[in-house]
Amino acid sequence: MRIIADSSCDLYTLDVPDFRTVPLTVYTDERSFTDDTDLNIKDMLDYLASYKGRSYTSCPSVDAWLNAFEGADEIFVSTVTSALSGSYNSAMTASTIYQEENPGVKISVIDSLSTGAEEALLLFRLKELIRDGEPFEVIDRKIRAYLKKSRLFFSFFSLHNLSQNGRVSKAAAAALCVLNISVTGTASEVGKISVTGKARGERKSIRTLFQDMKNAGYNGGRAVITHVENESMAASLKQAVLAEYPQAEIIILPARGLCSYYMERRGVVIACETQ
Repeated sequence: MRIIADSSCDLYTLDVPDFRTVPLTVYTDERSFTDDTDLNIKDMLDYLASYKGRSYTSCPSVDAWLNAFEGADEIFVSTVTSALSGSYNSAMTASTIYQEENPGVKISVIDSLSTGAEEALLLFRLKELIRDGEPFEVIDRKIRAYLKKSRLFFSFFSLHNLSQNGRVSKAAAAALCVLNISVTGTASEVGKISVTGKARGERKSIRTLFQDMKNAGYNGGRAVITHVENESMAASLKQAVLAEYPQAEIIILPARGLCSYYMERRGVVIACETQ
């Protein structure tokens, strides 16, 4: 079985025989940044910090998905939320074409209704189900049920790029003009960004994120933390979780290009299993 995700998953590799990612792209009127293994994320962020024009993102083309499908006969696909990107629709179109050209092929395209850490959480579980040797249809049913019991929460210190691209309101972005104020929030049930509050400083942000997790039903299972140049806050959040749930499995990942663009510097996201 082949697992394919777009680059919003924040993973470059997955410990399975056949895993691939399909890059999204960040654009300005002067340059483009393809979210692949060659992207220097620090250079991209430095450039964007000084760039005064518009910037935006683009999802993978149908051809890019078809190239990723080539040669496989059982495929699981995970995409960034369809509420904020065309990646899911592009993958679905490619799936229809590929199955028409290759009768008998099985493809499951999963709209994560999220991004980053929650996509990674889904992929880690998908890897386990495949290793258990379950049939394709059973894996598909179980992974979709699993996704319904995961949640994502974030702490961002800038909403400039999200606001510029219409993902959050300009009013929410303006709230971060005060030094060291972050916004906290979650991915809604329909896959949109929901800002739920503000916090002054990283310690308050960590307490808020951890409380949000527990309120959602987290009880010490697996969690994935992604960050943009903020490993110290990610590590502190991990320690806060382990202090109460020492048995928990907490994985920390640096964000890839697409999520780094939207999370911006110091941004932290955590996705967790819930009861």
